[in-house]
Amino acid sequence: MDTSLKRRDYHKYYWKKGEKIRTILFCAGITGVLAYFFYRSFLALIPLSGIGLLAFGRVRGLKAERIREELAVQFRECILAVATSLQAGYSVENAFLECRQDMQLMYGEEAAICRELGFIKKGLHINISLEELLRDMADRSGCEEIAQFAQIFALAKRNGGNMAEIIRSSAGQIGKQIELRQEIQMLLGGKKMELNVMKVMPFGILLYIDMGNRGYFDPLYGNLIGIAVMTGCLGLYLGAYLLGEHIMKGIMRDMV
Repeated sequence: MDTSLKRRDYHKYYWKKGEKIRTILFCAGITGVLAYFFYRSFLALIPLSGIGLLAFGRVRGLKAERIREELAVQFRECILAVATSLQAGYSVENAFLECRQDMQLMYGEEAAICRELGFIKKGLHINISLEELLRDMADRSGCEEIAQFAQIFALAKRNGGNMAEIIRSSAGQIGKQIELRQEIQMLLGGKKMELNVMKVMPFGILLYIDMGNRGYFDPLYGNLIGIAVMTGCLGLYLGAYLLGEHIMKGIMRDMV
């Protein structure tokens, strides 16, 4: 693959204007909440900043995951348009070039699939094969559906056959996988909401008790024993948080 072509790594997230600042402020807010409820000290912001950095990485990872999911959905529509162009008599390379206009109308010029089709156009103009371009897209995106299509396309190219029907069949299979994943996400939506409520509930309880009984938690702050106790509570909270996230990922993985 010609490295002179600027390609996007979908395992990373590229921030939009102002988005990074908002995320930094959000993660700083999380750090501040932890420092207040567990230590009531500005000095606690220093060691707890590590949690803020982890939260920042987590948010970035979730955003990158969402972009990959959007690309998979857009790619399915792309290959459906390619199959239609093939039936109209286009070569497979020209079909990929022509479908970019349809994708622009559907998703906008800044959509991930439009950028990828622009990259395919540039690659074809410098004589990089379409098979290699699709395989590279699959590697960069980390999308299982795109990887499957790239493999099927390469086999169909080598062995021959009705390319339009093969691509249409692949699009149908990709669509089923995406729909299944979306249905699972909808089914788990309630559980995710419950998990989010459980994440913030301890702080709500602490705030309620503190407002109703001023000074009730004072013995836990400003002394070594209290710091040790609250550090243990913070560890338990973070452990429960990570366990909940792990369970939800495991359920998603097993159901798919």
